[in-house]
Amino acid sequence: MASSSSDNTESSYVKMDTADATLIGKHCQYSYCNQLDFLPFFCQSCKGTFCLDHRTETAHTCANAGEWARRRREAELAKPSAGEGKRMRDLVQQKPCAAQDCKTTVGTSLVPGVHCDRCNRDYCLKHRLGEEHDCKNLTPIGARPAQVDFGREARSALSRLKAWGASRKEAASRALPKPKPSTASQRIVAVNQLKKTAKGDAKLAPEKRVYLFVEAEAETTTAKFPKGQFFFSKDWVVGRLLDSAAKGLQVENVNNSSADEKDKLRVFHIEGGRVLEYNEKVGSALTSGNTVVLLRGVGPAQEDLIKM
Repeated sequence: MASSSSDNTESSYVKMDTADATLIGKHCQYSYCNQLDFLPFFCQSCKGTFCLDHRTETAHTCANAGEWARRRREAELAKPSAGEGKRMRDLVQQKPCAAQDCKTTVGTSLVPGVHCDRCNRDYCLKHRLGEEHDCKNLTPIGARPAQVDFGREARSALSRLKAWGASRKEAASRALPKPKPSTASQRIVAVNQLKKTAKGDAKLAPEKRVYLFVEAEAETTTAKFPKGQFFFSKDWVVGRLLDSAAKGLQVENVNNSSADEKDKLRVFHIEGGRVLEYNEKVGSALTSGNTVVLLRGVGPAQEDLIKM
């Protein structure tokens, strides 16, 4: 039978051990029952064996009712308390004040420390106020970097884009045949040539197609300004165009898995001089022969990034 020393069970009885191949059952020891049970129950209070109907202390009128509960209670009381054998200094978490250049130790019996819910740090009494520890300029511990001060990162990315975009806007027609088309007829010839080389879904109806030159900035990929010619559906949104273009140029696209704006790709329209919104319709924002560039970390769409 199973050991009766299990103090972690939730009842005062346990089932018999069925792993014993020689076990052929036990008779219930309750008076006038004597039923043969092949899965009997063992009472940890009176050490008797009983059938299913008489397994509880009440059902078999246990001679030592409550004995199992008493032993369990005594075992719990015998466990050492959390702070036993420790000094008060050991029970609190001591750390330096989070304020810069402050050497005060907080978390002691004399200086318990004050927790700031906005920046999620602990300070001494002197620096407990937000104005004293410059709380508004601190990144909260545990917060996602993209939610803290995206404006600073965006301005840095946009300043980089402004210098790059000025030259790229002027050179947006490099993918077109030389000399640079300057008239409507020349552009029609260039678009017709683009239609011969562009790649896309062959099942897409010709009247639904928008033919574009697609490039990727050096910051976006390891290659230097990779280029491609593709066609997309006029009914698509820019977000779907971005996914298809990134796949075509083999550019890493983590837009659906990363919440950090600096990791996300955006579509920059050379002729329009702006970043397109993900939900804009391709047919409304772009026309055949336009050039779009995949940029990373430039932030949400702005009115005119190059003029900023």
